[in-house]
Amino acid sequence: MRVYRLDLTVPDEAVDENAHVNNVEYIRWMEEAARAHAAHQGSTAAAQAIGATWYARAIRVEYLRPAFAGEHLAILTWVADFHKVRSLRRYRIFRVTDGVLLAEGETDWVFVDAATGRPRSIPPEVTRLFEVVPEDEAPQSLAGVAPARSL
Repeated sequence: MRVYRLDLTVPDEAVDENAHVNNVEYIRWMEEAARAHAAHQGSTAAAQAIGATWYARAIRVEYLRPAFAGEHLAILTWVADFHKVRSLRRYRIFRVTDGVLLAEGETDWVFVDAATGRPRSIPPEVTRLFEVVPEDEAPQSLAGVAPARSL
């Protein structure tokens, strides 16, 4: 699956004192979507089979519009590139009812040895499980991206 879609309904506890979703929730949802995508593609199992795992090294989020309790959101994620020990993953978070883009971001993931925590080269058996999505092919809306999982 090139672009993975995780749908969710914003729970009351995700809302902060400003009466909208706390920024930390977006980061948590991005990580959850990334891990769900990796599991769906078989990457989690492939990494575990060789004694490896992924760590998020850097996270960037741009908040464009607020989300509120009870709203239905869709988190889209895809792999933007692979390097020797790193992979860049991008995200767009939309409100499902009107398709408005609420946030977008990226995470830089490092492939590491599970026992030592040291970076290691990403083997072809892991990289071939994903299709890299170039920036000019990144999804601009929810059109054509069906939910893979819902929370």
